[in-house]
Amino acid sequence: MEVTMQGRGIAKGSGYGDLLVSEAPISFLSGVDPATGVIIEQGHPLQGRSIEGTVFAFPHGKGSTVGSYILYALARNHKAPAAIINQEAEPIIVVGAIISGIPMVDRLEIPFEELKEHRTARVNGETGEVTFDD
Repeated sequence: MEVTMQGRGIAKGSGYGDLLVSEAPISFLSGVDPATGVIIEQGHPLQGRSIEGTVFAFPHGKGSTVGSYILYALARNHKAPAAIINQEAEPIIVVGAIISGIPMVDRLEIPFEELKEHRTARVNGETGEVTFDD
C-alpha cells in the first residue's frame, strides 16, 4: 500500500530509497564524512550510520555555510542521500541540495515525528509529493 503526502518542493528532481529519520538536526560540516557518507557527529542519534542512497529526513540543518559544500562533495563522491526531507528547510541545506542535484522537500502534511524509519520513500522535489511504501 502506498501513501502519498504533500509537502513543499524545494530542489527539483526525484529520488527513491530507504527512509532514514533523525529526530535531531545535523551539521554536514564535521557531522558527515564526505568521503564515506557516514554520520560522524559525536553524540548524534545516527552516529555511525550512512546516509548514502537513503531518503534522509531530519528537522533542519545547523552550523556553518560550508555544510552546503559538504553536500556537494557527498554527491561528487557518490555518497549523498537520494533525497532530503526537512521539517523546515533552511538556506544551508537548500543551497547544498540545489548545487548537488539532490531532490528536497519540506513541510509535509503530517507531524515530522510520525515519519518511520525503514520504510521506502519516493520524493518529487518539483511537486513536493512524497510517497511512502508500507
